[in-house]
Amino acid sequence: MSLEKGMIEPFIDGQIRSSADGGRVISYGLSSYGYDLRVADEFKVFTNVYSAMVDPKEFDEKSFVDLKTDVCVVPPNSFALARSVEYFRIPREVLTICVGKSTYARCGIIVNVTPFEPEWEGHVTLEISNTTPLPAKIYANEGLAQVVFFEANDPCEISYADRSGKYMKQQGITVPRM
Repeated sequence: MSLEKGMIEPFIDGQIRSSADGGRVISYGLSSYGYDLRVADEFKVFTNVYSAMVDPKEFDEKSFVDLKTDVCVVPPNSFALARSVEYFRIPREVLTICVGKSTYARCGIIVNVTPFEPEWEGHVTLEISNTTPLPAKIYANEGLAQVVFFEANDPCEISYADRSGKYMKQQGITVPRM
């Protein structure tokens, strides 16, 4: 279904567990009932350098620093935003749930659980929490979360596109919108 409907670009038809040179990677690609997405090399790491307040109704972009890196270090008890490498197009009869991979969860790194609603499309903005008292590494271009797909018997009555959802066709890392 993914290839027929262009649901995931780029699409990796199988599970990748090592790099081209044989090095270890956190797996990504097609899995049994889902798809392990990769995190891109763009990050927004929250910081208190400018004493900004986090307010979802009036989000201040001084709340974070922008990084482009192969390895992002999330400070202890802190938070970062990132985006998926893959661009998703969810069909009207499909709902997905995106959950963090256990490799990171076992290190105290939590990826926020989020749905991709029917007819939503875009890069996924990923919310990464470091719940530990230690700095934590996030590896760009490797697996970070798994998307699990649920196909309905009938298409939904009102899709994300029908509602003109505020995160439709998002590119890059998207901060809170009102």
